[in-house]
Amino acid sequence: MKGLLVLFVVVAAASSLENFVGHQVLRILTADEAQVELVKELENLEHLQLDFWQSPRAVGKPIDIRVPFNSLQSVKIYLESNDIQYNVMIEDLESLLDEEKRDIKIGRSMENARSTNTFNYATYHTLDEINNFIDTLVAENPGLVSKIQIGKSTEGRPLNILKFSTGANRPAFWIDTGIHSREWVTQASGLWFAKKIVDDYGRDPSLTSTLNQLDIFLEIVTNPDGYVFTHTSNRMWRKTRSANSGSTCIGTDPNRNWDAGFGGGGSSSNPCSETYRGRAAHSEPEVKAIVDFVKSHGQIKGFISIHSYSQMLLYPYGYTSTRAADHLELDNLARSAVNALASMYGTSYEYGNIITTIYQASGGTVDWTYNQGIKYSYTFELRDTGRYGFALPANQIIPTAQETWLALTVLMEHTRDNAY
Repeated sequence: MKGLLVLFVVVAAASSLENFVGHQVLRILTADEAQVELVKELENLEHLQLDFWQSPRAVGKPIDIRVPFNSLQSVKIYLESNDIQYNVMIEDLESLLDEEKRDIKIGRSMENARSTNTFNYATYHTLDEINNFIDTLVAENPGLVSKIQIGKSTEGRPLNILKFSTGANRPAFWIDTGIHSREWVTQASGLWFAKKIVDDYGRDPSLTSTLNQLDIFLEIVTNPDGYVFTHTSNRMWRKTRSANSGSTCIGTDPNRNWDAGFGGGGSSSNPCSETYRGRAAHSEPEVKAIVDFVKSHGQIKGFISIHSYSQMLLYPYGYTSTRAADHLELDNLARSAVNALASMYGTSYEYGNIITTIYQASGGTVDWTYNQGIKYSYTFELRDTGRYGFALPANQIIPTAQETWLALTVLMEHTRDNAY
């Protein structure tokens, strides 16, 4: 009887995950501005329950949409009747997610997480596993690493950052991952970065020089409530988990919630939208905690916010077409960083300012940090370019982290040598 009860609990837990059987990801290629506007109209048809993985942007730039099975016929008829070209990037999303679950199960069976040396960096982890890793890393490296709680999430989870430091009162370089909860390769890369820093200090001349002059702050799970929700209820959840007054829809896009062009183009006033900006700038505690920390620290010289997917390295601005004052330097540095990244596996990245390279996005993280005087403010969009999208297989975690670290090294070196 006890065994049957345990089985029931396991089945019940598994069945609580939203099912994506028959959901397809369509890639749309527009031929002119009129077609871009027609695709934008789909965003307003809430009954279709479309999930824009890549929002409508310039003519010829791909637009990726997850379409539920029940809406597929309507969407395809709409596109075809308007002569809008599309192809199927993912035939059945659930099959990819089932494979992901199998990979995670295998990865955990191979892991001995009692030390960071035996931790499995090549699989995806829950929030509890990540928090245990953080505590273990701190315990193993007490002279180099500490944990700082900068606030609490909407649901009361601690917002923890790792501080890598070799001295007091140092300027700093910030990295965050996982602000959009479904972008699992970013949190996984953050774990790898943390281990890389402790392993390379005292061995790698560049990293050693950097840490002898700059502290490094790393927030691995910037949106913990959303991240837990992706593991327990809806793998494709993007936003925070805050309630919205007057709406049954939950959550705010934490990358539209910053006081930088807040409420402008590329953000939504609709609480049901994936790009909902929130009731006010910095309304989300996950965002406000970083804002307060950056302001109180006062010496953060570089700020990197890591997303997926698209393979891009982006700098301000996203809310305005006005060029950043440091545009030329930021562009040259981005080019050097993506060239370094490509040197490992040949992975090709686009680079440029946000609004022209990807799309208009108001209320974004690095626009706010740049406006706070943090010149070296960048956003990564990691692998891939759409074959797997947010369901990137676990076997790509380590290669993604490795190549991204090369780009981060270029950014950290330049910040170290030029930010004073």
